[in-house]
Amino acid sequence: MQLSGKSLIGFRDGAPGNDVFHAFSPSSGEMIAPPFHSASTQEVELAAKLADEAFPAYSRITGSEKASFLRTIAAEIERVADQLVARAHQETALPEPRLRSELARTCGQLRLFASVVEEGSWTAPRIDRADANRKPIAKPDLRCKLVPLGPVVVFGASNFPLAFSVAGGDTASALAAGNPVIVKAHPAHPGTSELVGHAIRAGVQKCNLPEGVFALLFDSGTSIGRRLVQHPLVKAAAFTGSLAAGRSLFDLAVSRPDPIPFYGEMASTNPVFLLPGAVTTRGEKIASDLYASFTLGGGQFCTKPGLVFVRESPHLQDFLTVLREKVSASSSPTLLTRGIASAYEQVSAHRSREVHLDSLTRGKSSESKGPNTAAVALFETDISAFLANPSLASEHFGPSTLLIRYAVKEQILECARGLVGHLTATIQGTAEDLQEHADLIRILETKVGRIVFNGYPTGVEVCHAMVHGGPYPASTDPRTTSVGSLAILRFVRPLCYQDFPNFALPPELQNENPLGIWRLVDGEYVRASAC
Repeated sequence: MQLSGKSLIGFRDGAPGNDVFHAFSPSSGEMIAPPFHSASTQEVELAAKLADEAFPAYSRITGSEKASFLRTIAAEIERVADQLVARAHQETALPEPRLRSELARTCGQLRLFASVVEEGSWTAPRIDRADANRKPIAKPDLRCKLVPLGPVVVFGASNFPLAFSVAGGDTASALAAGNPVIVKAHPAHPGTSELVGHAIRAGVQKCNLPEGVFALLFDSGTSIGRRLVQHPLVKAAAFTGSLAAGRSLFDLAVSRPDPIPFYGEMASTNPVFLLPGAVTTRGEKIASDLYASFTLGGGQFCTKPGLVFVRESPHLQDFLTVLREKVSASSSPTLLTRGIASAYEQVSAHRSREVHLDSLTRGKSSESKGPNTAAVALFETDISAFLANPSLASEHFGPSTLLIRYAVKEQILECARGLVGHLTATIQGTAEDLQEHADLIRILETKVGRIVFNGYPTGVEVCHAMVHGGPYPASTDPRTTSVGSLAILRFVRPLCYQDFPNFALPPELQNENPLGIWRLVDGEYVRASAC
């Protein structure tokens, strides 16, 4: 497939514009053809209009039809897998095996949502039957189910060009819920985005769905995204990226005359607590695995462990020796964009000058240093300095982590209480450690969306039980997740029907239960009819 560099607005291509931009190779800094054209104001309006027009029909197609659509998208993505992986490698410098794994995850989550909507119980039908004999007032017949919101805007992420981008979890869950989707492509990988956009468009056409079910808009900056979030026809938005960008869009979404839900996944430092028993029994192994986790993908995972709390002990030195040796021997990874690399180096330089950081270990410089390479860094400090300098707890995006040594249990409890929201927290320990630190776990339950025991937070399984979210600033709504089948609940609302005749109700609420799904009938979950 030849790239056009134009937005995809329904079945139409965008027009060439004055605002032209290119992708750049993170490894060499060289410009990559073709040029891409930012969407115009008129094209934003057209995308929103088509999405709004498509909503009444698309929101009412059956679960089986939506499942077929999602599976068709996955098949179309797989059909161009080789070209897609090659282009994504050019634009991101991520290794091809990682990209093929990400492609498989992308298609897997599309098929996960297909299975969810095909089965149908996700709409959470509730039926409270009428009781004309109830005194003193007769009880009405009340039935409710979850229904889609309307056109949804999705922002592509820089660090996952497939799994959190054009056909990523946000798009998959919004489409599964019955909402048309407008994607604002990330400018760092526009060619990858266009290829996936064509795959979704092909799915819309092959499934004979309304034209406005999907659109992909390009923009080199932020104006298109801001316009979309404020557009009156848009009913929700989903974002993965920096705290500054996410908060700016969130503020726009909630300050509209008609505020809309904005689901932003933003800053997270993902604290790790190395409890005494774990360091004593397997400290060297933990050091090796921890290094692999915080440098994975150049440290550009939102679940990267950025804070590591470890207790002073005679066994600590073996752990530190291995960790420092790993960092010292590491080569410099290539980061995704010049902006990410520059921000990483600025924070690294600032931290290296901090007097309260008493140790710094850096990886070796790359012999062929590219424009976006960054040295791996291990910063170390003690608990007093950490508590006295709150900025040390902030996210440092890239291949670094901060080790904080403490002396007594009460000190990490104080630190845990002071944490802001994070996506994850990790505990490395023994059964005895868990019993002794039950109060730490209770604190962490209020701070994160996922607690990991004797593992590492990098690597997010796509399944029904996964939670990828957390209290602010990890996300803008701690009640939700952006990964796993629960993500579908972000893009729906409950709708109640009172005293409707059976024939006029949606199938999920009809007495006969024609879909054979689980329903809450008079307070009991059943698959039987409600006659």
